[in-house]
Amino acid sequence: MKPTPETLLQFLSAIHPYDAMEQAALMSMIGAFDIRSYADGDMVYALGETLDGLFVVFEGNVEIRDEHDVPISLLGVRNSFGERGLLREGVSLTSARAVTETILLVLPAKRFHQALSDDPNFRKFFDRSRLERPQKADLATTRVEELMATKPLTCTPDTDVQTAARLMRDAHVSSICIAENDALRGIATVRDLSGKVVGNGLSFSTPISQIMTPDPVTLPPSAIGSDVLHMMMERRIGHVPVEQSGKLVGIVTQTDLTRFQAVSSAELVSEIAYADTAEEMAKVTARIPQLLAQLVAGGNRHEVITRLITDIADTATRRLIALAEQTLGPAPVPYLWLACGSQGRQEQTGVSDQDNCLFLDDSVQPDHLPYFEALARFVCDGLDTCGYVYCPGDMMAINPRWRQPVRVWRDYFAGWIKTPNPEAQMLASVMFDLRPIGGALKLFEDLQANTLNAAASNSIFVAHMVSNSLKHTPPLGLLRGFATIRSGEHKNQIDLKHNGVVPVVDLARIYALQGKLTAVNTAARLEAAVAAGVLSQSGGQDLRDAYDLIAETRLEHQAAQVRAGETPNNYLSPTNLSDFERSHLRDAFVVIKSMQSAVGHGRGMLS
Repeated sequence: MKPTPETLLQFLSAIHPYDAMEQAALMSMIGAFDIRSYADGDMVYALGETLDGLFVVFEGNVEIRDEHDVPISLLGVRNSFGERGLLREGVSLTSARAVTETILLVLPAKRFHQALSDDPNFRKFFDRSRLERPQKADLATTRVEELMATKPLTCTPDTDVQTAARLMRDAHVSSICIAENDALRGIATVRDLSGKVVGNGLSFSTPISQIMTPDPVTLPPSAIGSDVLHMMMERRIGHVPVEQSGKLVGIVTQTDLTRFQAVSSAELVSEIAYADTAEEMAKVTARIPQLLAQLVAGGNRHEVITRLITDIADTATRRLIALAEQTLGPAPVPYLWLACGSQGRQEQTGVSDQDNCLFLDDSVQPDHLPYFEALARFVCDGLDTCGYVYCPGDMMAINPRWRQPVRVWRDYFAGWIKTPNPEAQMLASVMFDLRPIGGALKLFEDLQANTLNAAASNSIFVAHMVSNSLKHTPPLGLLRGFATIRSGEHKNQIDLKHNGVVPVVDLARIYALQGKLTAVNTAARLEAAVAAGVLSQSGGQDLRDAYDLIAETRLEHQAAQVRAGETPNNYLSPTNLSDFERSHLRDAFVVIKSMQSAVGHGRGMLS
């Protein structure tokens, strides 16, 4: 039965972005919708067809297929589709077919573009292009929720002052919040204990409620850093509890503000560069999660954050090499230390293991090998001490296989290209991300160029590498949902690394191989692929936007974990996202799946 205007109003009012519209604007839009019915199997539109408008599923289900007729999405009630084509010259990039009896609401293309122009919420939801973000963290304008400690030390009002003092000592903090049922009652500081208890000779059994500052001033998580600064200066206090809806949710101290301003990648790099032991470096690298959280809070783009964090790993590696040479003496022949994996691509986050290898000059002699074994052990052990744990796959210079003369490395690459079995594909994928860190750069330059030429010229090898790159798939489920992990520690979560970032990393590596491009960083590879004509402008823009969204979601997730006092990881529960965030993240995964399909069918671009 055809829906009435009242039914449409109720329906659209529960869907983003229509739920954010003024009622008058929404009623006007409702009058513009065309209502269409489809039988099971009816085509909604074909690939390359001019689109009538934006489609919204009112009843039934619609299957979306890519240019190779591969299903990429099954849409149900409340889902929209067709916006990507409307934003790309009005031509469909996919095909759509009803798979049950279906009713669709169609917003005409002209009205769709008008809404994009007139309504910021509508534009924000449907225009998926990446936004420019500020490049500098500013304490004065950073939100309190980014600054605060999320688990403040608490006790009840009847806790005695001696117990409270011990709690503060053990937690290494200078204040304690007095709370009942999550409601803040007061705050006590080390100064209160010394001035009121010790200074006045009070008994250690005195309840903390007798010396606390009752009903202290607080701020909400939505306040900004300048609010904290002004409050501290005006009231001459060093601790500001944070409340939300009457509950204590955090605390900001002068130490938090100092730490926020003090931590920078340059400072960490400087401290590591002058460290004398791996243990000294470890004290510095332990601050990387805090740096990550600060950089995310400052609105820095993901490629800036990961580059800065990788610079710290590079510095630690070079310092360990220098310390190894101080211990072992000068190297008997030239050598080059290289990183692969995320360090090689300059894409490290708050969770990183080590992947590295050694190239030795071809003049190396058998009696030189113990030196390089000791050097590799010194550096890899030092990196592990610094938190860059040993590679689970043993892709490290301490493995003799990855500590060889350049002539052996040439044979490795030639063999992998000639016989692309599964192991060769895996190893080539890792080693194509090599980046020199320290030593004789000339040992790698010719090898990289020659290997790229040989690999790109071998169609069988390229085909196998393409197949290998498609093993990591986006976590897409049916009916507009996510395919989450089914069991184990991360049940009902999605892996933003292996099912989000890695598929794009793999695609970018294939484009670099096809175009003989020397870039190693993923974003740089995508840009170079577009410039070289390996990847279309539109396909490259789609994939870059998808990559940006997923990578930034991953970093924001890790930063939130750091602020909560947790160890950062790559596993995100979709239930922690808003409808808006879930919709955009899933669309990013659909773009990646479409690009994988294009590569799998012998094409590197989206039409």
